[in-house]
Amino acid sequence: MITFTLNIYILVTGGVISGIGKGIIASSVGTILKSCGLRVTAIKIDPYINIDAGTFSPYEHGEVFVLDDGGEVDLDLGNYERFLDIRLTKDNNLTTGKIYQSVINKERRGDYLGKTVQVVPHITDAIQEWVMRQARVPVDDDGVEPQICVIELGGTVGDIESMPFIEAFRQFQFKVKRENFCNIHVSLVPQPSATGEQKTKPTQNSVRELRGLGLSPDLIMCRCSTPLENSVKEKISMFCHVEPEQVICVADVSSIYRVPLLLEDQGVVGYFCQRLDLPIETRPRKMLTKWKEMSDRSDRLLEQCSIALVGKYTKFTDSYASVIKALEHSALAINHKLEIKYIDSADLEPNTLTEEPVKYHEAWQKLCSADGILVPGGFGVRGTEGKIQAINWARKQKKPFLGVCLGMQLAVCEFARNMLGWEDANSTEFDPESKHPVVIDMPEHNPGQMGGTMRLGKRRTIFKTTNSILRRLYGDVEYVDERHRHRFEVNPELKEHFEGKGFHFVGQDIEGERMEIIELDDHPYFVGVQYHPEFTSRPIKPSPPYFGLLLASAGKLQSYLHKGCRLSPRDTYSDRSGSSTPDSEIAECSISQE
Repeated sequence: MITFTLNIYILVTGGVISGIGKGIIASSVGTILKSCGLRVTAIKIDPYINIDAGTFSPYEHGEVFVLDDGGEVDLDLGNYERFLDIRLTKDNNLTTGKIYQSVINKERRGDYLGKTVQVVPHITDAIQEWVMRQARVPVDDDGVEPQICVIELGGTVGDIESMPFIEAFRQFQFKVKRENFCNIHVSLVPQPSATGEQKTKPTQNSVRELRGLGLSPDLIMCRCSTPLENSVKEKISMFCHVEPEQVICVADVSSIYRVPLLLEDQGVVGYFCQRLDLPIETRPRKMLTKWKEMSDRSDRLLEQCSIALVGKYTKFTDSYASVIKALEHSALAINHKLEIKYIDSADLEPNTLTEEPVKYHEAWQKLCSADGILVPGGFGVRGTEGKIQAINWARKQKKPFLGVCLGMQLAVCEFARNMLGWEDANSTEFDPESKHPVVIDMPEHNPGQMGGTMRLGKRRTIFKTTNSILRRLYGDVEYVDERHRHRFEVNPELKEHFEGKGFHFVGQDIEGERMEIIELDDHPYFVGVQYHPEFTSRPIKPSPPYFGLLLASAGKLQSYLHKGCRLSPRDTYSDRSGSSTPDSEIAECSISQE
């Protein structure tokens, strides 16, 4: 890492439409700068009034991503963590609600000395102070202050709710000086099928609006379905007041991990060196070599492995963004192409057979034809009986199974009903009157915080036995630290009944009161975890529970365990590719090729 002091801010704004890919572009910009040896952090600004993402339905903004400190944040922070291999905090996600709350609290304390509190300067000052403070918070394990902060402003330029943030950054560019501030504007270049011609007018209008608000883009990144033609690039350059080299084409690619390579190929690092006066070498970068090999390999995969994802939010894949990424990381590590079969759990229930028999049989056909089954987390009673049906199938047919959070709790319910004979066994979340409450409300109260009943953030899980598949997959460690997001727990008073039937709670919390990991005897892979391992999965360091699911689904788990869980880097990434993190952090992730 380069050790000189820098405080550089790169603001990423978006135009024309939301959901254009700002998060991936912001992550990719951070990745290519990190590959140059710079320390990078990231901030996501969401202009909505919610304090955080914790109360959102997954259909609103996709999944709620959970951080080490228990912050419930936008899923883009998951992209930042995966791309940059960093650990962020809840203050890296800034919302209108947080800003107004902090300013109103100050006003109530009398901090403004009787002045009229206004959007300008008080709200805009609070935004700038928050960004400057958070940009200095270490995000790497070495605890060193970052040098570059990539800031993504959510929504679209021109939205009424993002106006205070645009004004704040208009002022901010002068506060930190031009050589320390850069604006990337992400815009859409549509290509109507009727003419097949790439249209620049939406981008022109978007940039004109941004410039009218006082920000001039240094780079215009154009999202398009096919590569930009030179004439289109020159037209954007002419009407948007930038050089042609400052117009970057971000066409659709086979994998999001190709985006950093795309930006690198178009000279983005060279532009940053000149524009921000970065004292870095433009030598070939080892980290990007590894990304290129990873992307090339994902395009060449021939063998396929299918996983049935049984959930209640399957119509919107962003609801399971981290789960899908964790599956992709693990599939890539075993050199298999991943096929995810999305199944709405309600379609597996007997009611659906009566009301919509075609949907019922299609869902069961998908489930039965999958190589492995995954039941992810969720809240609410809808679809839970369908998930229990899927778990029952996985247990009886010896299909590889992974249950995460609610998925683990329902696996306990299924086993209690069908193996212990407790027909009404259930979670008190769904049936408070159950005579066999195998899952109960065990809130984790936070002192000084009213109503803090969710168990959130990084918690330690202790392995209670050495004879555990998951323990071996984690590298035969004594404990793991993983992220949680739940209120209900397996009832610890009933655990003896399960253990006697070969259903083991191999991982528990430090006090031994909360059941964290389950494993079933005489099954190739039947594992449940109360935590969310997907939040810490990385492209070249897949999450062990998901890795185990893919290994078992591909029929390679036993041979992998027999070899002592040795992972061979030579079969995945070349020796010269180096690493994307300090050597001590590297976890090579490819099994030996037969």
